[in-house]
Amino acid sequence: MNKSIPRTIAYSLLRPAQLLIFEPMVLNLCLFSAILLGILYLFFGAFPLVFEGNHGFTLSQTGMSFLGIFVGMVLGSFTDPIWHKNYQRLIKQREERTGEIGGSEPEYRLPPAIAGAILVPTGLFMFAWTTYSSVHWIVPIIGSCIFGIGTLLVFSGVFTFLVDAYPLYAASALAANSFARSSFGAVFPLFGVQMYHKLGDQWATSLLAFLTVAMMPFPYLFFKYGKKIRGKSRFATG
Repeated sequence: MNKSIPRTIAYSLLRPAQLLIFEPMVLNLCLFSAILLGILYLFFGAFPLVFEGNHGFTLSQTGMSFLGIFVGMVLGSFTDPIWHKNYQRLIKQREERTGEIGGSEPEYRLPPAIAGAILVPTGLFMFAWTTYSSVHWIVPIIGSCIFGIGTLLVFSGVFTFLVDAYPLYAASALAANSFARSSFGAVFPLFGVQMYHKLGDQWATSLLAFLTVAMMPFPYLFFKYGKKIRGKSRFATG
């Protein structure tokens, strides 16, 4: 039966909202990736404060300081063969355990996010406490590089997991994630500069790091218990 255009639009808006409200895996993983994108956008205001204020960078040099995050994301993409090999290893272990050939579980997509969840706060804390003018400028940039690696790994694991865990509603799951990321990406820069002025470079960045520490357990928890959670879901694959 054909649906009217307004009804189709309403359903398209409703489903992502339902997933965010009723699916704890969608909510927490979307929140995690949203925080990371929010931090990434917030850094557009924070980096000039850190590198111009503490190290006397010019405008062009400050722009170059973002290369740390860029290099980190490139390095993170180079690890893809490692995660593909790990994915195949998990599938093989499942075949040996169940006797089912070629079967997989959505949770097998999460190891990159587990590793990334550790690297993200590591990079942020390193960046936070090496922003002093007495510390060479390359050290906080290395911290931002580690943050970039972790961010890409989290995004990679979260996106592929959502598609595999919600195959019938993959578009809605990714739409929910896009909504969360876009919202945080829009809001975080609004208070970033004020937060850095109020708390200082070290504690402002540490506050962001603590947010990622709070989210750090979720990729592992969903890797370990995701199948049970999916079994109780009306949207996820069993």
